[in-house]
Amino acid sequence: MRLLISFASLFVAAILLQLSSGGVGTLDALSGLALGFSAGQIGILGSAHFAGFFIGCWWAPRLMGSVGYSRSFAAFTALGAIGLLGHVLISDPNAWALLRVASGLCIAGCYTVIEAWLQAKVTNETRGRSMGAYRLVDLGGQLLAQLMIGALVSVELYVAYTLLAMFCCASLLPLMLTRASPPTMPGSPRLRPLLAIQRSPLAVGGVIVAGLTGAAYRMVGPIYGAEIGLTADQVGLFLAALIAGGALAQIPAGWIADRFDRRWVLIGLSLAALVSCAFSAHTTGAHAAIAASALFGAITVPIYSVATAHAHDFAARDERAELSAALLFYFAVGAIVSPIAVSKLIEVAGPASFFGFIAAGHVGLVIYGLARMMVRPTMTTRTRYVYAPRTSFLIGRLMRKDREQNDKSSGDQADK
Repeated sequence: MRLLISFASLFVAAILLQLSSGGVGTLDALSGLALGFSAGQIGILGSAHFAGFFIGCWWAPRLMGSVGYSRSFAAFTALGAIGLLGHVLISDPNAWALLRVASGLCIAGCYTVIEAWLQAKVTNETRGRSMGAYRLVDLGGQLLAQLMIGALVSVELYVAYTLLAMFCCASLLPLMLTRASPPTMPGSPRLRPLLAIQRSPLAVGGVIVAGLTGAAYRMVGPIYGAEIGLTADQVGLFLAALIAGGALAQIPAGWIADRFDRRWVLIGLSLAALVSCAFSAHTTGAHAAIAASALFGAITVPIYSVATAHAHDFAARDERAELSAALLFYFAVGAIVSPIAVSKLIEVAGPASFFGFIAAGHVGLVIYGLARMMVRPTMTTRTRYVYAPRTSFLIGRLMRKDREQNDKSSGDQADK
């Protein structure tokens, strides 16, 4: 309990940020449909968010080094509030795309500050409990955001976006009012995308597919839901079910990934995703669609963590932070491409193509996984599976100790 109190300001700020930004994709999609935006234009909004997210992950450590934690957090929060409030001033899809870049900058920058602060305060004795609480905050905030959006879409447009902006501004208060002094700025990990390819090409493929899947579902899923007849509040439940299913699957997914060849686990999850896509595409009715979404989340959400665990099996200790940043980079690449691609596909081929796009990504992962298994054996000594939030490039520093099973590195072999 004392531990949670000591990090309360960080956790409260993280929850408020999730309430502010976690549902803006859903709100943008439903509001855009009401304003007459095309599916392709709404997809661009999702891609713009992840473009801003990537820029924020890269820029935030540099800004923190220049002006400090608190000022950086305030600057990114201001960008987030501007991005949200701008929606009520202009109803143009191109302008909204620029505003979503600001929202992406906000979430990446603010989480970089929170995670750097958390990293500086935890000790080896408190790290496990701290990260357990942080993961709960991350998933719980995402779930609450979707449930809240389901209720907000029934109010006036300016009310919904203003309320989200208020949550964004409120996230300033816990860190601005805390008596704890900000820690010294740690060195930021270098972004070395080739490191991930050298250690595990299959893991790179896995996180790209995770980005394709997650971004398509979160950003374009509301369009699919509207196309199959879900009401606005049911769309919120549709996406909340995805997050809940993914959260509940973390323990069994981790148990399986720690006991079996992780390449087969990735292949098995992708095969199950194909079945889930077929099932979801043929469901009718709100209750069936929401149940299918929960099943889909349980199958696909763990893919990112399984892929990152597989990559870390081949990494040396001093590479873990940079490897995590590189894998998050590839996740962002998939997430940037996915919303615009799948939304354009829906315009051309209809809502059924939504799951067709996701299925194509998993077919590719199955084929690539089988091909990689012919190249080299898996590692016998492996890191521990952990749920890895996709929040900032600094998350690897927080996850590093969790991945180490013993004092011996789990491997420093490059992928030949």
